Amino acid sequence: MRLDRDNAVLNAFATPKGMVSGSFILLVIIAAVFAPVVAPYDYDTQNLSMAKLPPSWDHWFGTDEFGRDVLSRIIYGARVSLLVSFTSISASVFLGMVLGASSAYFGGWFDRAVTTVVDLCWSFPEILVALILVAIIGPGLESIMIAITIAYLAQFTRLTRTQVLALKGETYIEATISLGAGHRHVLFSHLLPNTLAPVLVAGMLATGDAIILEATLGFFGLGAQPPTPSWGAMMNSGTAYLFIAPWIIILPGLAVALMVIAINLYGESLIRALDTRNKAREA
Repeated sequence: MRLDRDNAVLNAFATPKGMVSGSFILLVIIAAVFAPVVAPYDYDTQNLSMAKLPPSWDHWFGTDEFGRDVLSRIIYGARVSLLVSFTSISASVFLGMVLGASSAYFGGWFDRAVTTVVDLCWSFPEILVALILVAIIGPGLESIMIAITIAYLAQFTRLTRTQVLALKGETYIEATISLGAGHRHVLFSHLLPNTLAPVLVAGMLATGDAIILEATLGFFGLGAQPPTPSWGAMMNSGTAYLFIAPWIIILPGLAVALMVIAINLYGESLIRALDTRNKAREA
């Protein structure tokens, strides 16, 4: 049976692992988008008389050192963490695909220059690149987005370049060029569409890493500034109360862990769906 290429995302839901992980991701995204409706309290409402209360029926995840509802702050924090990671990885995927495809297609000195810069950036861990960039630009959400975009740019540039180099010698590409097609048509109508699936899967898996990176930078105080909540910043504020009110640091950390696990599990299901599709097309 031939599987529709456009239904690969839906086919990933066919497995129990894909269904559970995909549903969790959608649930978190919906909660983040509709945070003012879903959150039981305002994220910045302080009540020192209710500080560091343990989880209860009134506050399911307890309260923090300022008496703010931890569950509400986690829900609002999902907005920051998901917005930063999704936006940064999307920009990195787009720029990486354009840069990698152009490098492989045109070759020459341009390809050598891009490859040299990419290999140099690839030799450093993403967190180190991000820390250096944030230190130069300054703390804040915009700085983190730029840093994460650049930190993962080498990964998608290399992947796209490899894919385009493999496709560049295909007969249909040579035929298209021989018929007089322009470079833009060949790149955007034939090469890039055929590299999209593996790059998007890699981008989805990198989104989980970006969430961890955003939380790490937020933990160091380089991300969202108070009172705007983010999962990393919440964990940072909870370190001083680890043995007094452990839920302040544990629950935001659990949110990060569950979201990253869900993204990775759904990514694996998506890879399997795409692989099944390719086998069906070859049959």
